[in-house]
Amino acid sequence: METKYTKRTIRKETIESQYLQENKQILVFLPPGYDHSSTYPALFLHDGVDYFNLGRIVTQATKMIEEGQIRPLIIIGIPVNKEVRTPEYSPAGNRHTAHIQFFTRELLPKIQTSYPIDPEEIVIGGSSLGGTVSLSIALKHPEISTRVLSQSGAFVPASIEAISDESSLSAYKIYLSVGKSETAVPTHMGTLDLVARNREVSRLLKEKGAQSVFYEEEGDHTWGFWQRELPRALSYFFA
Repeated sequence: METKYTKRTIRKETIESQYLQENKQILVFLPPGYDHSSTYPALFLHDGVDYFNLGRIVTQATKMIEEGQIRPLIIIGIPVNKEVRTPEYSPAGNRHTAHIQFFTRELLPKIQTSYPIDPEEIVIGGSSLGGTVSLSIALKHPEISTRVLSQSGAFVPASIEAISDESSLSAYKIYLSVGKSETAVPTHMGTLDLVARNREVSRLLKEKGAQSVFYEEEGDHTWGFWQRELPRALSYFFA
């Protein structure tokens, strides 16, 4: 039987960020059958280059769209300079505020001007600290998005405090997952028990009324695990 391959449409957008003092080359995946006169849900992913290359997000999303498992969506891959990733993605980092300003004041307006995304259907996501910063943006800017996709979120005490300080998170829809082997993950912030931290975040989110799911399954802190469970995360938001 002949296999049909859909041509992938990935555009590149350059943003000269005043807040981060660097140029960012943003990756934008447009779904099969993309029509500029329609509107689409959007998934903004931190560590975007890794999600496109190691997470195989484009291949997986295209297949799911064509099979009718998820709705067509636009995926925006946000690159990061690995040397300043922790200062930008960690709530305790000295570039964290600048990254959030870049996201809200430069990246989002640029994408909204160039592509027909539905402002009511924006999901922010990432893995490890990418999940942490995604939750941070959603908590600080619920007017932009209250939907977060977090794979093996490297949540720090400031993340826990930010959730605890909220009176209600009933407007939020959050996907959490972690590998059962992630009990001693070496990071730039020391060795972290991400299973315990994700359990705590899940408990707090439910306590605050968020609509959230939490999956613990066999896996470790690698792209192999995140790639494998991405379809479930995509289905949660875009089925």
